[in-house]
Amino acid sequence: MIINYAHRQSAHCENGVSAGLVSHHGIAMSEALAFGIGAGLFYGYIPFMRLNNLPLATFRVITGAIFKRVTGELGITTVNRSFRKPADSMRALDETLARGIPVGLQTGAWWLPYFPEAYRFHFNMHNLVVYGKEGDNYLISDPVFPEPVLCGAADLMKARYTKGTLAPKGRMYYLAEVPSDIDLPAAVKNGIHSATRAMLKYPLPIIGVSGIRYLAKRLEFWPQKLGPEKSLLYLGQMIRMQEEIGTGGAGFRFIYAAFLQEAAGILGDDRYLEFSQRMTGIGDRWREFAVRAARNCKGRAGVDDSFPAMAEILRDCANREEQLYRELAALVG
Repeated sequence: MIINYAHRQSAHCENGVSAGLVSHHGIAMSEALAFGIGAGLFYGYIPFMRLNNLPLATFRVITGAIFKRVTGELGITTVNRSFRKPADSMRALDETLARGIPVGLQTGAWWLPYFPEAYRFHFNMHNLVVYGKEGDNYLISDPVFPEPVLCGAADLMKARYTKGTLAPKGRMYYLAEVPSDIDLPAAVKNGIHSATRAMLKYPLPIIGVSGIRYLAKRLEFWPQKLGPEKSLLYLGQMIRMQEEIGTGGAGFRFIYAAFLQEAAGILGDDRYLEFSQRMTGIGDRWREFAVRAARNCKGRAGVDDSFPAMAEILRDCANREEQLYRELAALVG
């Protein structure tokens, strides 16, 4: 029970799964194109939600939204299921594989045994593709690994039913019907429109460009309000969310820059190339913030690595992104 599925490594799991499943069904798609059409670019600082008992920051839309938007924009019919009983979820997985259909799964990364121990952490939004089964082992295309991997049935079931924030609850999804004709330029424009609207017009001050400024205002005074030890814990959480979990702030901006390059060709408009260059510069600025934050966490902070200085970098990112999104929104109409 092995499907001829082409494994491709990607920077981010849901981008890779979305692009891989769509490409498997005959529509060539890169990771960057999936991220852009799926309007994956986002920002939110959500202090009342906790991950490892520390405030949550997110640089991407909620898990599942990229896949849903990509397939929706292309007119693809999908099946998305969750299960109360683990045995039912594994049976449904086997039945779908037997029909020759590769299946996307949401899992808890901690319970996947092929993850090196040093890289395991409690993250319940890791996406992968199952494309076959040999005995009691499932053949898995995990986009963050260079080669396909194997996972035992018991371990995979445990990963599908891990507890905690955004627990997967056995979620599985796959493509059911793909149209013969798609309107790729329209999908690209709609993806840009959705992303710019979310970053500019979300009606909460902790979301989008406003959310970046919200964090900057609070980060500036963390040492006074939280104390030295707790402020470094909060800062370390920011680094993890930005650079380790789900590709992060700079990484997502580099992927979006690659999407804008592809958009220039698809839409026949070289103005998107200039937007791509600007987005790359913004990604560099986010990475500079992460480097300075890391110096603080390692006790190596210099005079330019103060909390107010880091807050100014975030404000600069917010200003640059706001201008870019406004111009992009005007360009797509």
